[in-house]
Amino acid sequence: MMYLARNRVRGLLRKSPLSPGSTFILFATLLALLEEIVTTSLTNLAPAFGDGRAFITASRNFLEVVLWHSVIVITPMFAVWAWLLARYRFSTASVVLLFGINGVLAEFLIGGPALLMAPFWIFVYGLMIFLPAWSFPTNTERPAPRWFHYPLAVGSCLLASAATALVVLSLSPHLPHFSATLALPKS
Repeated sequence: MMYLARNRVRGLLRKSPLSPGSTFILFATLLALLEEIVTTSLTNLAPAFGDGRAFITASRNFLEVVLWHSVIVITPMFAVWAWLLARYRFSTASVVLLFGINGVLAEFLIGGPALLMAPFWIFVYGLMIFLPAWSFPTNTERPAPRWFHYPLAVGSCLLASAATALVVLSLSPHLPHFSATLALPKS
């Protein structure tokens, strides 16, 4: 559906009164919130399918998931991409793939079987950013990214996300956000 609606969505987003970067961040965050509605709903429906212990998300509570676990940590990655797209002419396909790689690495860091499921995570995370990246105004005056911008994009996203995760952990260490490997040191 996203692929079929991409040009219509681009037209709507380009009419936004906000800056392209702000529009990008807000739209990508909206898509991440929609994704969490689906996953939290599936977590809550797990007992209907036979096993109430099956969790896709860190909690059955949508607000807890987005404010203390997922979207709050992903949104800084969107800000990094908005900054990068304003300066370099990345293709939509490369943004989708690189953000998907960020998703694989993020899932790996929180302890999931991310490497085995890399194509799945690339697809899930890539869909969060596909339409915002497709809709970002193209400017032929912006330079094409050089080879080092690609790993820089992945690394910058991970650093922005990790910094936010550390703040989230310090504010609510009792919640099951991330694996124990990301816990703050005990003082």
